[in-house]
Amino acid sequence: MPPHFIKLIFILAVLVIATMAAAPTPPSLDARLAHHVGRVATVEHNTGKPAALEDAATYIETTLAALGYNVRRQQYGYNGQTVRNLEVSLINSAGRKAPDRIFIIGAHYDSAPGAPGANDNGSGSGTAAVLELARMLKGIHLSQGTELKFVFFVNEEPPYFGGRGMGSWQHASDLRARGQPVAAALILETVGYYSQAGGSQRYPPGLENRYPNTGNFIAFVGTQASSELVRKALAAFKAASPFPAEGLAAASYVEGVTWSDHTSYNRHGYPAIMITDTAFLRYPYYHTADDTRDKLDYPSMARVVEGLAKVIEGIAAPVRM
Repeated sequence: MPPHFIKLIFILAVLVIATMAAAPTPPSLDARLAHHVGRVATVEHNTGKPAALEDAATYIETTLAALGYNVRRQQYGYNGQTVRNLEVSLINSAGRKAPDRIFIIGAHYDSAPGAPGANDNGSGSGTAAVLELARMLKGIHLSQGTELKFVFFVNEEPPYFGGRGMGSWQHASDLRARGQPVAAALILETVGYYSQAGGSQRYPPGLENRYPNTGNFIAFVGTQASSELVRKALAAFKAASPFPAEGLAAASYVEGVTWSDHTSYNRHGYPAIMITDTAFLRYPYYHTADDTRDKLDYPSMARVVEGLAKVIEGIAAPVRM
């Protein structure tokens, strides 16, 4: 080989190596989660703080659009204010006019009065997790007739909780009115706080001796009507991830079992559960001004999100291309 060719090859190899070395390292999943929480839940954001609520909604919309999604706004008026849920979806309609089954992955993005909501009720951690699940699952090919919706709810917190002003109530009501076949709704609640300290986990009365007293696990929780979904989701998570996980299907009067957006779907006849670090039963900053982003365990949160991606793949039965 002529010397000038050898020299040229050497120069090209050096350029390739230099380019690879100069390329930025993609942020890790835990860093991405921390970034989302910082953007969504640094200050109180709800209808009492409409500018901050709008900032959170705009960030979610912008992030989803950057991932290549078409964002659907579900706007509605309540108590004189116009608010909106945000939704994107993946679908394999396979020639059908409508899906045969719909799976919903959701979290709310408003915070409680007086709190920035980094972890509480999913306004920060749950929203961040759903954003990352939408990114991680963007490339999957769902089984025929399946639709996967990622939904971000407004107005979960008081004074709307439990009523028709909740974003999840509006979303579930619309689906029911249109006869949509929701097979399951998985609602992410507080998913960012974990502790290895003994005695860090509390429970509603009567459950103390059934579960560990260390708050290092993620929980799959629903009413007895959704017990099969609890069982399937928990089994899928345990098969996919070594991260500690527990499940509970209990009567609706058990403290905390209905305290999330999944209840809106239950009340419209759809199976639904929440996925949670158990909130106030573990997290000392719940619904306070101290619920800030520095309190969250992002590496553990990333492990939970990775496991949940496998759960969603399992229950929605997608097939990789």
